[in-house]
Amino acid sequence: MSNSNTRVVVAMSGGVDSSVAAALLVEQGYDVVGMMMRLWSDPALGGPEHNRCCTPQQMSDARRIADKLGIPFYVLDSKDIFRQKVVQFFIDGHKHGNTPNPCFECNRHIRFDWLLNHALALDADYLATGHYARIDVDADGLCRLRSGLDLNKDQSYVLSVLGQSQLARTMFPVGEYPKAEVRELAKSFGLDVESKRDSQDLCFLGDGDYREFLRLHAPEVMAAGPILRRNGERLGEHQGLVNYTIGQRKGLGVSFAEPLYVLELDANANVLVVGTKGELGRDRLVARQVNWVSGAAPRQAFRATVKIRYRSTPQPALINPIVDGGMSIVFDEPQRDITPGQSAVVYLGDNCLGGGVINQFDY
Repeated sequence: MSNSNTRVVVAMSGGVDSSVAAALLVEQGYDVVGMMMRLWSDPALGGPEHNRCCTPQQMSDARRIADKLGIPFYVLDSKDIFRQKVVQFFIDGHKHGNTPNPCFECNRHIRFDWLLNHALALDADYLATGHYARIDVDADGLCRLRSGLDLNKDQSYVLSVLGQSQLARTMFPVGEYPKAEVRELAKSFGLDVESKRDSQDLCFLGDGDYREFLRLHAPEVMAAGPILRRNGERLGEHQGLVNYTIGQRKGLGVSFAEPLYVLELDANANVLVVGTKGELGRDRLVARQVNWVSGAAPRQAFRATVKIRYRSTPQPALINPIVDGGMSIVFDEPQRDITPGQSAVVYLGDNCLGGGVINQFDY
């Protein structure tokens, strides 16, 4: 069957990655449709009245690219579901003293659920995005999620929420290319977007600061409270837990015989726990809400590598699935920045096996 009988909806943003993804699919003969989501942004911040991922300029660029490629282009109003599933998740996470990553929820609920279902409603066979990742299908039809060829741009970490039903309907056309080559491809296709900057996280803030956003939507996270050491010694007063992150050293506003670091954010007691460098870091964590890409949890403990931040290096560890659907992870070496609300994602080589959210009380 020729590619012309296969319809692919491309999630377009007006940026270089999704534009090149669309161009590659057109070149390969697919029946391509461009689709862009209009996402929620906070008008109360006093900044631009649009999400950074879908500014009027980006919409204009995406429509222009679609016209140049000769493909249909649609804009979907996604503001309400984005506010409900992504923005509220961000607010609630901070209320509980976590440091949430909204990109995971956007991929879980918006791109690869809500948008994918809209694509399928257009009789599409696949949804394609500009993510730097790869999908392999083995002899048994099992989809594997692999790191992008360009490890500096690899986005498999935030795609670890995907399962077999999504991966079977998904394409990542730029995952086989380094970023520099993607920019060259944009130039060769005449798309005039090769020099555009990459998109940024927290797109719904416009040009605002996330602390100001939380001050408006969750003022309780700005409440002052005690700064304590683990032995209960009081050293001072913090100015709202949202202003601090695990591992932070500067800006604590307390004096001590040696440098102090943030060890823990206790939202229940509104306490900032600090300690010395020797107290910083743990060798284990428990993750909840675990998604295994294969659809089935491993039956026994196994060794692999684990990333605890998007930009962190995978670290060797023992992974043990636990009865409630979570997993416990014991690292070979203590990790300094284990942070509740972030995700622990498991890899065997470049094969992303899945991941889960680091738990506040078990890390």
